[in-house]
Amino acid sequence: SRWYQRRVRGQSQNINIALITKMARPQVSIHGCEDGKLISRQVALPAVFKAPIRPDVVHFVHSNISKNHRQAYAVSKEAGHQTSAESWGTGRAVARIPRVRGGGTHRSGQGAYGNMCRSGRMFAPTKTWRKWHRRVNRKMRRYAICSAVAASALPALLMARGHKVEKVNEVPASSRLVSSPSPRRSRPSTS
Repeated sequence: SRWYQRRVRGQSQNINIALITKMARPQVSIHGCEDGKLISRQVALPAVFKAPIRPDVVHFVHSNISKNHRQAYAVSKEAGHQTSAESWGTGRAVARIPRVRGGGTHRSGQGAYGNMCRSGRMFAPTKTWRKWHRRVNRKMRRYAICSAVAASALPALLMARGHKVEKVNEVPASSRLVSSPSPRRSRPSTS
């Protein structure tokens, strides 16, 4: 812990900064179990719960980081162009869209290739080299985590999100479970 000196009426006093910050923060109860006995004690509320609540930063960080799990998708490169088609040109009182060649079938003479045509390609076919992932600054990520943790200490915000905290004695609710170390199991041999 850090100490600093201050002068009060000509006398110097050593003051512990950590002690001052602990006294300034409210207390929170910790409930737990040690050796089969229920325990409850008061500790100072961690400083992270006093962080500013910034829903805009939390939303920005979450929406950008969640894009990093996406997989690339795209339509086939040949889709919509797998027919032999050519425009009839002007003078035939039809649109100048490319039309399927040949005869003897309903398909001949139908429009092809365009995004407005049946069995044509889509407009601006999707490509796998789209920018799928997003980079978020480390400080902004940490700021969002602190802000989200601080928001979890306000009952009004918790209830606004639909959490049932009416019967909880205290928010933030802290519990500490200490269990005895279990002996490690030996793995069965695979020979």
